Amino acid sequence: MLKVTINEQQTFEVETQPKQTLLNGKPFEWDLVALNKGHFHIIQNNHSYNVEVLEADYTEKSFKVKINQNIYNVAAKDRFDLLLEQMGMSSAAKNKVNNIKAPMPGLIWDIKVQVGDTVKAGDVVLVLVAMKMENALKSQGEGTVKSIKVAKGDSVEKNQILIEFD
Repeated sequence: MLKVTINEQQTFEVETQPKQTLLNGKPFEWDLVALNKGHFHIIQNNHSYNVEVLEADYTEKSFKVKINQNIYNVAAKDRFDLLLEQMGMSSAAKNKVNNIKAPMPGLIWDIKVQVGDTVKAGDVVLVLVAMKMENALKSQGEGTVKSIKVAKGDSVEKNQILIEFD
C-alpha cells in the first residue's frame, strides 16, 4: 500500500494487487502503456493522458510529472515510511546524513556541492542521469561534505557511495 500526495494537497491510498489496482479502497480501471523512457500513455474512463516523468528522486520517493501539459509534484510513502512516521522516527532518522549512494546505475551529470560545504535536508547535492532522465539527488539530513567520490561524467553503479559527510 502506498499513500500518494499530489501537490501537497490531495492524498490517496493506492494498493496494487495481482489483478487490479485499488484507489482509496475502490477498484481503479486504467490502461498504462510505456512509450519510451519516462513517457507513458494512460487511458482511464475513455480519457487519454500523455504522461512524462520530468524529475524523479527515488530516495525521497518524490516525482515531478507532466500530464497533458499540467505539472504535478507527487510524493509517495510506502508501508515502511508510514510505520516509521507512526513511531515518530521519520524525522529523527534524517537529522544527520553519513553518505549518499546512487539509487540506480547512471551517469553523474552535475555536482552541486564541494568539500567543506554544509548541507541541510532537501538540498540538491548532485544530478544523476539514468534512463535518459535527470534525477536530483538530495541530502537526507544535515552534514558537512567530507569527500566527493565521483566526478562529473563518471558512470556509477547502484549503491555506490557518491558523497561522504562528517
